[in-house]
Amino acid sequence: MAVVYSSVGGRKLTKVLALNEGVQDEIDRRTFEIAVRAEEILVQHRADGHAQIEVDEGTIDRFVVLSDERGERAALSIEYGRQADTVTRKDRHGNEFEAEVPAMDGLYILATAAHLPKKRKGKVKID
Repeated sequence: MAVVYSSVGGRKLTKVLALNEGVQDEIDRRTFEIAVRAEEILVQHRADGHAQIEVDEGTIDRFVVLSDERGERAALSIEYGRQADTVTRKDRHGNEFEAEVPAMDGLYILATAAHLPKKRKGKVKID
């Protein structure tokens, strides 16, 4: 009868496997492919926005990120879309005014690039 150990050398077996060189190489390869596809999709839709595709590296995992930190912080709206809304803004003189933000369909850049289903997330409001 075989014995399966839950740890190897004091490390969880799942972490040992995840840190295996072959597994890490495959994670890098797939992350690169997804990032390239996401960048291609974003370029097709970019007018003059500041959104960009970035790859973040964790201890084990890699993350393909749609970032809009330099612009309107609209990455969530770009990916999933948004409903029409009225927001309060300030002009360059500090005067407040109300602005209409039109509805927008999501582009699902990351979902498409990763071959994931395009599902709108629950109602999210970001201030």
